[in-house]
Amino acid sequence: MNPIAFTLFGLEVRWYGIFIACGALLAIFFGEKLIERNSRLPKDAVVDASIFALPLGIVGARTYYVLFEWDYYSAHLSEIFAIRNGGLAIHGGLLGGTLAVFIYCRVKKISFIELLDMLAPGVVLAQGIGRWGNFMNGEAHGGVTNVPWAINVGGQMVHPTFLYESILDVSIFLILYFYVSKRRRFPGELAGIYLILYSIGRFFIEGLRTDSLYIGPLRTAQVMSLIVILLGILILFIQPKRTKIGEYALTEPVSKKN
Repeated sequence: MNPIAFTLFGLEVRWYGIFIACGALLAIFFGEKLIERNSRLPKDAVVDASIFALPLGIVGARTYYVLFEWDYYSAHLSEIFAIRNGGLAIHGGLLGGTLAVFIYCRVKKISFIELLDMLAPGVVLAQGIGRWGNFMNGEAHGGVTNVPWAINVGGQMVHPTFLYESILDVSIFLILYFYVSKRRRFPGELAGIYLILYSIGRFFIEGLRTDSLYIGPLRTAQVMSLIVILLGILILFIQPKRTKIGEYALTEPVSKKN
């Protein structure tokens, strides 16, 4: 596939960036819808937080990737900022974006865990859409296989692991947005379930990929998945004991007109 969607005034606009932008817009849209339906947080909290979370998330995703591929980038310093060619690690993006949301919530004096709940379904949907950018770049695929749905990359039929993860992400979105959010029992439930389900799926999908980042002999994404699964379990275990719906969203109630 051609990774370049079109050229505008001499600038190549890549599918990778288009899919990321579309995913980000949908994440904001569904985050706002969830706040209207499920939370006392001000509706503009999602947009305001996203202004900081999106750029810091991209910086985190690129920094994470570059650090674990430093042997290459130390010899090609000019390519460190060439993110249009791919090379964004989702775990780094989540770390950077989460840090931005945490700082935003502390400044605005609103609940961090509550806002994470409102963002979680949209974020995992954005991840699923963003994986199609990997497809257009010819990356994030698996090893050679003869399964009927294999794709041709470089003359070899390989696992479309980008597709596996996209299906996983969209499925988690549907579960969180249309089922769990309507039955939410405590703040943090959506975020905790998202962390667990995504990380379980990512652990197994990562085992099929041929472009994994490594910590010694271990695949970085699999190690991070195990850590994130434990974090999700802790959230689901601790949060019901700490808070109740309706008692946590804001230090002072804010009208939905804000």
